[in-house]
Amino acid sequence: MISNSDIHEVNIPLRDIDLPGNLIIPFDAKGIVVFSHGSGSSRLSPRNNFVAKQLNRHGYATLLFDLLTREEDLIYENRFDIELLTRRLIEVTLWILENEDTSDLPLGYFGASTGAASALKAASELKDKIGAVVSRGGRPDLAGFIELESVTAPTLFIIGQKDEVVIDLNKKAYAHLTCKKSMVLIPGATHLFEEAGALEKVTEISASWFEDNLK
Repeated sequence: MISNSDIHEVNIPLRDIDLPGNLIIPFDAKGIVVFSHGSGSSRLSPRNNFVAKQLNRHGYATLLFDLLTREEDLIYENRFDIELLTRRLIEVTLWILENEDTSDLPLGYFGASTGAASALKAASELKDKIGAVVSRGGRPDLAGFIELESVTAPTLFIIGQKDEVVIDLNKKAYAHLTCKKSMVLIPGATHLFEEAGALEKVTEISASWFEDNLK
């Protein structure tokens, strides 16, 4: 079992490339949360790493990985290629499900910005392999309304109260979800949740969602 005191750097082999990731598995982990980051971000995202560390303290393993190689990320269009990002996320998910250290752990997704779209699209395909989904300041509308309707995992949308355009897009996507669902607005927060205490609130709500649904 991987130590819970260190980040374990992993190399995830996919069909055509290898992707780097950071995996932490606390002792007696009760589940694993795979992060799908937003456009222009990576496994080094300070906001996602903050959330991941707090989830580790709640007893959840976490995996943050790069959805694109450095060369691919230089092509701007790749950052919004939801089909490509979803395929990558599905392959990484299957790797987690086959890895001896993580195969027995209930699995959830945490998606940010465009990463929320790939998380929901992957969840719609993988069905009961995914136990819960959290979207932070996400663009779930980019997953496609047909895909949203077929998501079975309990899904939580977290949005900043001042992120008005994203709130509107989330409401449209939310209407197409037929699974257990919830939407929470963080008072005073903008898109990046940079306000004092905003990201802490995101983590608290996310941890509670996983506690209730990732079993």
